[in-house]
Amino acid sequence: MFTLVTDIQIQQWFLLCTAALLAGLVDAVVGGGGLIQIPALFTSFPSVEAATLFGSNKLASIWGTAAAAARYGRSVKIEWSAALSSALAAFIFAFLGAYAVTHVPSEWLRRALPFILFTVALYIFHKKDLGAIHAPRHTGHREKLLAILVGSAIGFYDGFFGPGTGSFLIFLYIRFFGFDFLSASAAAKIVNVACNLAALLWFGPNGHVIIAVGLAMAVFNIAGSLIGSRLAIRHGSPFVRKLFLLVVAALICKTAYDGFLR
Repeated sequence: MFTLVTDIQIQQWFLLCTAALLAGLVDAVVGGGGLIQIPALFTSFPSVEAATLFGSNKLASIWGTAAAAARYGRSVKIEWSAALSSALAAFIFAFLGAYAVTHVPSEWLRRALPFILFTVALYIFHKKDLGAIHAPRHTGHREKLLAILVGSAIGFYDGFFGPGTGSFLIFLYIRFFGFDFLSASAAAKIVNVACNLAALLWFGPNGHVIIAVGLAMAVFNIAGSLIGSRLAIRHGSPFVRKLFLLVVAALICKTAYDGFLR
């Protein structure tokens, strides 16, 4: 079920655990931790199959994301109806996305992604008051239906491609549900856990997880996520907004490079 890797050097462990700590911190606030964690895995294991490194990343990330969700749950009002409806839909559609990626080329999405992210960043930058106040717009069946639609789209995207899933979630919760940045980030963690679990149930049985590496990184990812969620709770939505724009800018650069220069 799992892949074993031996003879890991101390330098590799240092790189992986440091990356996991920083990824957990960033991911707990605005998502995008994969920008740090995945390159560290590819650098440390250049000859290991990509699917195995993605699976190991998910094993590390799910623990940190769950820890952040628990930390937010104690201090921030999470809109559970929307978050759980999205999470259930995301869990199901992440499987469909993972299946689709084996049958449909994703090159078109790879090239479109930096332009989509740029549009999101531009919108957030110009709408100075967006996400500043927590004023949910929907309740009841309308809220659940919209949450299911959001969860389905994000889950499929995460299974099919993946970069920026957490950041897209935060944007959608702010734009369509009226959440502030802090509450949107908290709700996004619930959905992220569901997506990571679905991915693990896909990667694990197919032998695409390095268990020792994933669990070691998970310890540091948890530590980073607790630091990140604490910073977000202490400094509130203005801090989350600034970090969100910074991470999206990094995502634009990374996805533009992957789509057009690599």
